[in-house]
Amino acid sequence: MPLLSLILSLFIVVSAFAESSPELTVYTSRKTHLIEPLFEAYSKKTGVSIKHINGKAGVLIQKIKQEGAKTKADVLITVDAGNLGQAAKMGLLEPLASKSLLQSISKKDRGTNNLWVGLSLRARTIFYNKQKVKKEELASYQGLADEKWRGRLCLRTSRKVYNQSLVAALISRLGEDRTKKIVEGWVNNLTKPVFTSDSQLLEAIDNGICQVGIANTYYLARMIKKGDASNVGVFWPKQSDGGVHVNVSGAGVIKSSAHKKQAVAFLEWLVTKEAQAIFAGLNDEYPVVEGVAPSETIKKWGAFSREDVSLTEIGALQKKAVFLMDSVKYR
Repeated sequence: MPLLSLILSLFIVVSAFAESSPELTVYTSRKTHLIEPLFEAYSKKTGVSIKHINGKAGVLIQKIKQEGAKTKADVLITVDAGNLGQAAKMGLLEPLASKSLLQSISKKDRGTNNLWVGLSLRARTIFYNKQKVKKEELASYQGLADEKWRGRLCLRTSRKVYNQSLVAALISRLGEDRTKKIVEGWVNNLTKPVFTSDSQLLEAIDNGICQVGIANTYYLARMIKKGDASNVGVFWPKQSDGGVHVNVSGAGVIKSSAHKKQAVAFLEWLVTKEAQAIFAGLNDEYPVVEGVAPSETIKKWGAFSREDVSLTEIGALQKKAVFLMDSVKYR
């Protein structure tokens, strides 16, 4: 074979291999230690290398928008339906038509027009000091506005998206007027200024500084693994009282991605039982795919009933939630 033909054949083979096994670029707000093991497992399984850019959700979303058609991003992985909804609203995400994705993820855990899918569930529930509070005293998020909790309640700042989504869910279920009274009641019941993190709040409950509060469950799981939080109990509001507020971490394919087919294949793998066990287990979150068991740490807390509120509705109501919280001086 002439040298020129040989070189051309090799070029075609190398090009075809590069096209079938590209380097995917993921923009993610997940911390490196909570996401990198997944990338490594996928690369080992498929040969596709993954480059990831980490940062705050809002910053990454704006970065993708500014980069436009020149963006290197193929996939966005972030937390909270509000952030995912914002990326979708800005026209940054490609509608997902994959049958395996849509069959694996229920409609309530997907964005409008399937612009994103949930990858794990994050329960934000009520925690209490087992030495100072009887479980029978607790009922619901709205119940924490009762006067009996005056000087006993602690909350995380309203500036965190987790609380913005919780209040958005209350608006969806109970209306703005009633939710405003509830949040105002929370503020009146605070035993000290709001915390900047769920970890600080749970530590305060464990130490008896606060008797009750609201946080994401995986923060307690972290404390338990360190041998802390012996005084902290978990309470699940019943369905009749509104159920447990649940949000997601999720992902979408970037509309300007040069590797959409491979990006979709990556998302399809992320909802397999293998990947779900890794994804949820890394941070003690709840798998979004049915039939995958949660970690042993959180399994001990038992099952709960989710609130009947759409995640897309939560995202759409976040601005109202922020305005409402500001109006009653919940900072």
